[in-house]
Amino acid sequence: MRYTYYIYLLVFTLIFNFNATAQEQTSDSSYTLEEIVVTAQKKEDTIQTVPIAITAVGGDVLDERAIVNLESLQGLVPGAQIGQFANTPHGAVFNIRGMGVIEPDPYAGSAVMVTIDGVPQYFNMTSLVDLFDVDRVEVLRGPQGTLFGANSTGGVVNIITKSPENEYSGKAQVTIGDWNRFDVKAAANLPINDKTSLRLSALHTGRDGFIENVYDGSDIGEINVNSIRATLGYDSGEDFSLTWSTEILRSKNGSPYVGAGTLPGEAEYIAPGTEMGPHGGKMYTSYCLPAGTPCKARDPYQSANSSDPNMSDMNIDATTLTMVWENTRFGTITSISSFKQFDLHEYTDQDGTVAFLASTDRRTDGDQMTQEIRINTEISDNAELIYGLFLQEDNYFHSQNFRIQFASPGFSQVTEQDQERNSQAVFAHAFIDLSDRLRLQVGGRYSREEADMKVDVTHFISLDGVARYFGDDRLADFGIDFGTQAKDDWTDWSAKVGLDYQVSDNVLAYGHISRGFKSGGFVGRITIPEDIGPYDPETVETIELGIKSDLLDDRLRLNVNIFKNDYQDLQLALIYFTKNALGVDVNGNSILNAADATTQGIEVEFLAAVTENLRINGSFTYLDAEYDNFPYPAPDDPNRNLAGYRLQNAPETTASFGFDYTWDVTNGDVTLSALYKYNDEKFNTSLFNTARATIQETDIIDANLIWRPASENWSMNFWVKNLADEHYISSVFDAPGVLAIVNFLPPREYGLSFDLNW
Repeated sequence: MRYTYYIYLLVFTLIFNFNATAQEQTSDSSYTLEEIVVTAQKKEDTIQTVPIAITAVGGDVLDERAIVNLESLQGLVPGAQIGQFANTPHGAVFNIRGMGVIEPDPYAGSAVMVTIDGVPQYFNMTSLVDLFDVDRVEVLRGPQGTLFGANSTGGVVNIITKSPENEYSGKAQVTIGDWNRFDVKAAANLPINDKTSLRLSALHTGRDGFIENVYDGSDIGEINVNSIRATLGYDSGEDFSLTWSTEILRSKNGSPYVGAGTLPGEAEYIAPGTEMGPHGGKMYTSYCLPAGTPCKARDPYQSANSSDPNMSDMNIDATTLTMVWENTRFGTITSISSFKQFDLHEYTDQDGTVAFLASTDRRTDGDQMTQEIRINTEISDNAELIYGLFLQEDNYFHSQNFRIQFASPGFSQVTEQDQERNSQAVFAHAFIDLSDRLRLQVGGRYSREEADMKVDVTHFISLDGVARYFGDDRLADFGIDFGTQAKDDWTDWSAKVGLDYQVSDNVLAYGHISRGFKSGGFVGRITIPEDIGPYDPETVETIELGIKSDLLDDRLRLNVNIFKNDYQDLQLALIYFTKNALGVDVNGNSILNAADATTQGIEVEFLAAVTENLRINGSFTYLDAEYDNFPYPAPDDPNRNLAGYRLQNAPETTASFGFDYTWDVTNGDVTLSALYKYNDEKFNTSLFNTARATIQETDIIDANLIWRPASENWSMNFWVKNLADEHYISSVFDAPGVLAIVNFLPPREYGLSFDLNW
């Protein structure tokens, strides 16, 4: 890590010298980089003056790159891993600097908070947001606990949707593409009077799956999402404004979960080449052979499913009311009230064969209410204070039937969990100008969280040895049922102290020390009573130094930062198979606390206007992420410690490089753009850095060709994702000794988008 500091010192020197040289020169260049306004610290700043590591992606970029959900931002944000849970299309897996989601079910919050218009999205199952009619997405890296709350120890993904405007206008985008893709995104402003406007926006996205079902030749993993949002805006013109929005989403998707990572001898296995179905399909070779090697993707992607209806149906309803009072005796008062509910039904065939080996049927309902009162006030000419109160209540009920045929013939396990969680917090954050160039920031947040969990587990074994689902009277109680309830609360604090120094008009240097907190909790999806917990809160202490610079007459934007995060009681999910008291194989789930872990590294971003027609951009991240102390005793090694093991979803190196070139043509212009994304090898869903949990390094190239006519009210965009048609595994569920279930990155996809503005 010491080399990182040397590199950082060198970069600082180069930036300082670049800036000094630039100040001595004059230029009449008309091609400069535009300012980007963000609200990363609950107030408006330009992206180059806010003293934190942040990447902002505008709505125009989302449209140009045919990005319809957060997963497609992978590669655009340094140090971020963005994906989905294999069998939950809307379930987000965000990891920033090695920290993020550890468990798909709602009982365990994420270390990366997703917010929409100021509202935190607690449920991981629903936070892989579909992006339409979005002004921008801000990704904040590092702990953000003082202003955003307890579950932001890794960072924040801040989504800001378009606001109503007091003029008639609109836009629409239609996309057709590979795998019968058909997308429509549309929005319209409808002024009601001089103070009130309505904005309506909608999304439909659908495509076939890209995984071949060798049983009948069909596709697995189709997508069908429909969503509509209505936003009402009111501005009195006298220091009061109101925004009310409601959104409805209906999603009916084929589950993209793909099995057959099973190794022969670990479970009942259908030999490769075995005739599978009516179309002459044959069983494919496991992706995880030979034993002891990483799982490898092949072309084509294949699975097998004869009758299980792989599906993931999600319904989401959300509403938010934001009210702002300006120029009060206290300052600007902002109130954000929200309610969100969802229901999910998933049926997943987890073995990837036509045999009935392992599958789940699960139903989840949840709701969330939040209230934030925030006051922004100037306490003097050189001091600003943000303070407030935050309340949250969430409830969910989850029922899952896990059917196992290979380990215990005819065995079914039904788990029902019911959780209530309440959160309260008070916070304050001050910005103080110590001089014209030097600013101090200091903040703190005190949080209290309470959780009440009820779990009931029922085990069945069928009389004829065939596992079945709910309501079958041939299922006999196996006699190992249990129910348990637990309640606990946790209090802790987050804090931040930082300095930023305006070296020149175009160079900002900053540094801060911060502390973050993530609440403890209970494990809901359990088969063993001891697994319920509670598990302890995790805390992180962070040191970060950064430089932001606009150089060469605002034609080169170069941002560099280094960081070190020290984690205590780091929360980690462990999924395993073991034998219960009756000698029956059961699926265990627990959350552990690693005593100490450290993540540290360097992040570099640049954007350059090389000529009036050519822009280039890129990023680089080096990340060292290891357990420092993690006792994990085993029967054969009671002193085992996982110190030195690498954290999950934490590749050592990630990088990107792209360009945009625009040239004039008759009656318009054409832009060619491309982006190369590199992701180093990483470990996924395993504490033990096993070969099967290894995700190979990836190289992906995306490209766009956009034509804009002189009228500027419409455009056409031909785009290609994964241009080289590389085939990679995106995730591996590794249950040691039993299953390794894999999922894939999409192969090459191409399409045409037509945009219209009025």
